[in-house]
This record gives sequence, structure tokens and C-alpha cells, in this order.
Amino acid sequence: MRQRIQKLLDEKVNPMVSGHGGYIELVDYANRIAYVRMSGGCQGCASASATLSDGVERAILRAFPRIKEVVDVTDHGAGHNPYYS
Repeated sequence: MRQRIQKLLDEKVNPMVSGHGGYIELVDYANRIAYVRMSGGCQGCASASATLSDGVERAILRAFPRIKEVVDVTDHGAGHNPYYS
């Protein structure tokens, strides 16, 4: 399942956020929860929560209905070059 989720992120989600210098990776998958980390322009971005709920979470839940939640484990305070401050 981890490989399938990461493949979805690589093929569907990351091309959308790469224009803002962002990248999203799967950190873990356990108990029907996908844990993701945002980096690049997504880390610390003021729009990160919207990207998570409207893009990442929606894509994952649509592709994998058995997943019940997507959790962002990013340390957004450590972002060095967020797309939107």
C-alpha cells in the first residue's frame, strides 16, 4: 500500500505542487492513516493546509477509499523558502 500511495503522489499530486517548488512524500501508512510530509515550497507555505485538504487528501481518499485519514507531519516552522509566506 505504501508504494501505491507514493506512486499516486508522484504521478498526480507532485506535478501540481512542483510548479511552486513543492514536493509531498509518504512518510508512513498505518491503521488506515497515511502520514505525509511536505517539503520545498510547500513547507511553511500559508496555503499548505488548503493544499493538503483540497489536493493531497482528496486524491488519496478518492484513490484509496479504505484510508480513513491523511495526516500532515511536516514541521512547517522549519520551512526555508515557502511559496506563500
